Formats: sequence, C-alpha cells, structure tokens
Amino acid sequence: MTTLPERAARRCHAVVNPLHSALYFSPDLGRAFARAGLDDTGAAYFAARSAPMGRVGAGTVTATFYNFKHDLVARHIPRAWDALSPEDALDARLRAVDSLLRRLLGEEALASKELADAAELALRATEACTRPARPLYAANADLPVPDAPHLALWHAATLLREYRGDGHLAALTSAGLDPLEALASHTASGRGMSPKWVLATRGWSAEEWEAARERLRGRGLLAADGGLTGAGTELRGALEDETDRLARPPYEHLGAAGVARLTELAGGFAGAALAAGAFPADLIGRG
Repeated sequence: MTTLPERAARRCHAVVNPLHSALYFSPDLGRAFARAGLDDTGAAYFAARSAPMGRVGAGTVTATFYNFKHDLVARHIPRAWDALSPEDALDARLRAVDSLLRRLLGEEALASKELADAAELALRATEACTRPARPLYAANADLPVPDAPHLALWHAATLLREYRGDGHLAALTSAGLDPLEALASHTASGRGMSPKWVLATRGWSAEEWEAARERLRGRGLLAADGGLTGAGTELRGALEDETDRLARPPYEHLGAAGVARLTELAGGFAGAALAAGAFPADLIGRG
C-alpha cells in the first residue's frame, strides 16, 4: 500500500468536495427541480440527495443525513415523491449540475484536458470505496457514471464525499455527539457552518441550538466565549483524524502522485468556483 504524505487525503477532499456541495447552494438546483414539478427549494435538496436511495421515507433520510431535525425532513419527505419520482429527481439533479458547472467554470474549462484528467483520477480513487455501512455512498455507487467529463467529475466527487460522510457519522456517534451537538461543536471550531445558516437550513430552533451549546459546556467542550475548550479542540481533532482514517482507502488506492495531481487539478476548479460565488460569503464561521 502506498504511503501518503500526512494530511494529503484530507487536502484532496477539501478541494474535491466543493465541486459536489456547491450544487446545494445554487439556484440551478431549485430551477431544475421546479421544471421537473417540485417547486420548493427545501424539498429539492432532500429529493436530490436522497433520490439514489429510491422512494425512501423521512426516517431513512434523517438517519443518513444526520444533522437535520426530523420534523423538517418529514415536512418534505415522502411528500416530494408525490411530485416526481426518484428517477425524475436524478435526471433533474444532473441537469442542475450541468447548468451549475457551466456557469461557474465556463465552457473552456469543461472541455479541457485538465477537467477530463481530474474526472479520471477521481473515478479511479472511487474504485477502492466499499459499500458495507456506507448507505449514501452505496446508493450513489449504484448509479451509472455520466459520459460528459464534468458530470463524471461531479459523480466521482459525490461518491468520495458521501463515502467520507458515512464514515464521519460513525465517528460522531462513537464520540457521543448528537446531531445538533455535532453542528454546534463544528461551528465553535470556526470551520463549520455559521449559526445563521444552521438555523436557516437544518430545522432547529434558536432555543434548541443554545441547549446543545449548554450540553457541550457541561461536558467541558465549549468555552464561555463560544469557542472550543482544549478538550473540545482535542475531540474535534480526534473526530477528523478518525474520519480521515475511515476515508483513506480511495486515496491510498490512487497513490501519492495521483492524489497530488487530483488535488492540484480539483483545487484549480474549486478555486474558480469559489471566485464565481459558489457559496454564500457568510456560510462558515462562529457568527
């Protein structure tokens, strides 16, 4: 097995993942789903991300997405499947991805050898992903790889993101962090979603958010100023290290040279997407 430089897999993930997750903050997603018959941007997110699992109920979505309040999920799922089928949702999702990447990266980048190379490398990495205990990864892995390189790159980024995410949920559960505590501790680190965005998108109330923060204070993880204590920093670091360990196989499979090249290529595309406004400016931070 190839030995990767320390943090190489995490650095690669950090630039590949935005190519996937930008979809959920884009107007392209809502427009594509509205044309398909689902004219609700909140519902579109849940339908787009859960569609690979089929016509699932709210319980499955809450379990696999983890940090959304179940009441919010149940507001949209399974009602979304009355408006469109999971197969229709997958078609709408790819149309939204196509529109998004054309808008953020431009036609020249989409036609470039660099993008095709990035797609090839990312797909090669996914060859080492495995299905057991990885429900969101496994559902997406059953989908065909799109022919267009930019869509294939998004598909591969999705596989890598959900594979890592499934492992991250195992690490959170092992650490004894419930969904809102996981969000609040990540926000307190300065690297997670801001309170404004958590409360706007995850279905939790301000009172529930503060109660979670109080539980973290009670465990000695959250300081009076809202940041992490030493113990909190140690816990979050251990969580990320365990997530890295569980997500390591695809990057080991790709090898040090392949990971370095994918990081370089995806970093360029992610940087262009960020510069084009792929994410809200106030998305990350302690608020």
